[in-house]
Amino acid sequence: MEMEDLKERGLVLLGCGKMGSAMLTGWLGQGLPVGSVWVLDPYPSDWLKGLSGLNLNVDLPPDPAIVLIAVKPQMMGDALPSIAALGGGDTLFVSVAAGTPIAAYQAVLGAGSSIIRAMPNTPAAIGRGITALVGNAHASAAQMDLAEALLAAVGQVVRLEDEGQMDAVTAVSGSGPAYVFHLIETLAAAGVAEGLPAKLAMQLARATVAGAGALAEEADEDPAQLRVNVTSPGGTTAAALEVLMDVEHGFPAILHSAVKAAADRSRELAT
Repeated sequence: MEMEDLKERGLVLLGCGKMGSAMLTGWLGQGLPVGSVWVLDPYPSDWLKGLSGLNLNVDLPPDPAIVLIAVKPQMMGDALPSIAALGGGDTLFVSVAAGTPIAAYQAVLGAGSSIIRAMPNTPAAIGRGITALVGNAHASAAQMDLAEALLAAVGQVVRLEDEGQMDAVTAVSGSGPAYVFHLIETLAAAGVAEGLPAKLAMQLARATVAGAGALAEEADEDPAQLRVNVTSPGGTTAAALEVLMDVEHGFPAILHSAVKAAADRSRELAT
């Protein structure tokens, strides 16, 4: 990361909720001085208020290196005008707000502004997120590298070929943690239905999903092979998978429908 440029020119966070705070924690841990950070947030957390030296809700620097836009989409209309004057210069704008297309930022900041749209997810809060990036025509290779370095503070980073892929990314990794949390909920409930105490069932479900996810990420085999490895012919896992892998009523149909619904909604929100 080009930390010196950030130190000298400053980093602005427009909105600093859970996602912005997770990222700021990572950057401060990498050596970014708190005095080089400006935050505009109408409802700052106690943690933000307690950061000695932070420039909180004060006038912005004239030429910040980066403005990170992390407000909720419904607040975008009120928030963007506060940074409009920074458009068209050397400032890089990076948005982690869901659903707002690059064109909407260009309309406010000017087509000559360098804008990168990013889609992180909530495991960023523990440094285990994954973020997808795509830039506009003015975003240089160096600026893409800088955005990737910044976002790597909270997990993995991938680049998209075009912005049209962002709806599918939103549906898979952006919304995906909620699907996994629901899997934990329902797996625990199924354990209770089979006679386990609720607390034990939840402990088993949480640890199983978390452990399997970690194994899937670190193992050399792909998830399909890992599934086969666990499945003895005619055994208990095979009996469960016969239900879960049913083409019409199992995971293939349900998850395809769920991801499609999320992607469709993402497209609607962008219009």
